[in-house]
This record gives sequence, C-alpha cells and structure tokens, in this order.
Amino acid sequence: MSDTAQKSPSPRSSPRAAAGGAPPTVLEADPDAYEDDGDSAFGPSDQGSETTSLASSIYRFREENGRTYNAYKEGAYFLPNDESENSRLDLQHNLCILMQDNRLFISPAGKDKPLGRVLDAGCGTGIWAIDFADEHPESSVVGVDLSPIQPPFVPPNLQFLIDDLESEWTYTTPFDFIYMRLLCGSIKDWPNLFRQSFQNLNPGGYIEVCDPLNPLICDDGTLPADCALVKWNHLFVEASIKLGASLISVRDYEKQLVEAGFINVEKVEFKWPINSWPKDKKYKELGSWVYENILEGLQALSLMLFTNVLGWTPEELEVFLVDVRKDLKNRSIHAYWPFYIVYGQKPE
Repeated sequence: MSDTAQKSPSPRSSPRAAAGGAPPTVLEADPDAYEDDGDSAFGPSDQGSETTSLASSIYRFREENGRTYNAYKEGAYFLPNDESENSRLDLQHNLCILMQDNRLFISPAGKDKPLGRVLDAGCGTGIWAIDFADEHPESSVVGVDLSPIQPPFVPPNLQFLIDDLESEWTYTTPFDFIYMRLLCGSIKDWPNLFRQSFQNLNPGGYIEVCDPLNPLICDDGTLPADCALVKWNHLFVEASIKLGASLISVRDYEKQLVEAGFINVEKVEFKWPINSWPKDKKYKELGSWVYENILEGLQALSLMLFTNVLGWTPEELEVFLVDVRKDLKNRSIHAYWPFYIVYGQKPE
C-alpha cells in the first residue's frame, strides 16, 4: 500500500458538479491478490421535535454488553456511541471522502449561489459538519444527532443540537442544503424524513443522501453462498427489517425524493470492495479502507441487532464473527457493497 493510502484523506475542495470517478461497471480483480496477507491500510489489526442544547441530562448513556448507547430516544439507533465506535465513524468519514475524490459532497449545491444555512442531519461525531464549516465560513452550519458525541471546540459558524430526525421539525429558518450520510438502518420512515426536508429547504435548495446497499454483491462467482460473510450480511439485513429500520431502504431513495417533490433527482453509484482485491488503484485503496472500517466495527454493527432482535447470546455472536472476519480478509472473494449517493433539488 502506498504512503498516501496510510493517511486519512482530507477534503480540500467542494464539488460544483456531479461526481466523476464512478466505478467501472465491473471491478477487475488484482491477479496478485491472495487470501491472507494482513489486508490493512493502517498496520496490524485484530482483524422539535424537542430540539435541545447539549444539556447535562443527555449525557446519561446506557451500557449493554460492554458498549454504551445513547439514552435520548433510547433504542432508536442500534450502534454504540462509545469512543471505539466514534473513532470508526471518523475513519468512515475519510473513507467516504476518498470515494468522492476528496470532496465533501457531489451535488450542485452552492454552484449558483452561496449556501447560507446547511444541515448535517445525523451528524455523528460532527466531522463532516466541522470540515464543511471550515471550508465554508460564509455558511451557517447545524449538525443534529441523537448522541452528544461531538467535540466542544468547533468553528464559530457551526452549532450542534440533540434531536430526533423522525420527530416533527420545528426549525424557524429554512436551509439551502441538507446532507444525510449513512443513516440507513436508523430511520424508520424515510418518506416522512424527505417530506420534512423538502418543507425545510429554501426554493432551489438541495438534499444529498448517501448510503450503501445491503446485502453485498459479487460479479464473478467468488463469493460462496454458504460462507459466514454472506450469512452475517443476510442476518444483519433481516434484523434491521424486524427492528423497523431496514438496511435495504436505499433502493427507494430516488423514487421517494421525487414523491416528496424534489426535481433534478440524480443517483450516482460507487462500490465498496470488502478488501483490497480490485486491480483498479483507487478501488484497491478504497477496499483497504472498507476492510478496516468493517473489521473495526463488526462487533458494534452486530451486537444489538443479533442479541436484542435475533436472540443470539454475545458469546454465540463472537464465535460466529471469527469466521466472518476470515471471509472479510480473503482477497480471493471479490465482493462489494453498492454505495449510492442520491440528490435532488427543491423547485425555485
């Protein structure tokens, strides 16, 4: 892996047009790939709603199976909010920026006029909102999330709020750009979320939504149907559906944005290889980031869904994940997750 692959890519220029660099129709495997080579870009690895300020009561997290989860709207989000998961979310941000050729977003938002107010809906650690606020000091940026896991020192044009995006929005001033990334699996009613986004945008404003599609795909028959990774991914999706926040909802974003009233709706497809199996240089590097992201987050992604929803014990899950990690590491498996960025504009 080159030196550049070992650094976190930093966004330095915002887009002014739809993304180039879309993936080849079929990713070609690297003929030099082999099964077990420590596939890590980062060194060794153990493979209004009732909008409130960050009040002290919000910091009372709950603990379950050794991980902490948000207490505000308890159970609304299946991932932990502890330091380990927050570190992975920041890694995941850099993965997305690399995928987008070091751009923070790909829609034409801001092409014709400055973006006055910007909403990062489901901001997580706040890293995207911070980068955007730094790059756009002329914009007023609001980051919203269920958990108060954002840093205390941020650009002066950025404000963080604790809110449930699925409750009624009560913002008094509309936005020019609404950004949502990796919320699939945490939203139960996407059509309503898109309607509220439409209502809270200025005419001509944009929305951009970014999510992977599950389950994973293989184009060349190298993904055994009975392998642990396939089983895990299907159970992961099954549990999300039972929970009421499906991980396959990304399939409907394009149609739902149109139904909400958006025009100029576009969908751009990327691919997240499970590791560095592709021959293409960009997708080989991207695969290394995906591998590290999933490997680091596999327990966090699985724990609540498998134990609370599917009825597994934590011990059963850990034994199962050993084989899932082996499959993730196997570069003879040429699998990937489709990743879609869908954006649309509110009519002038």
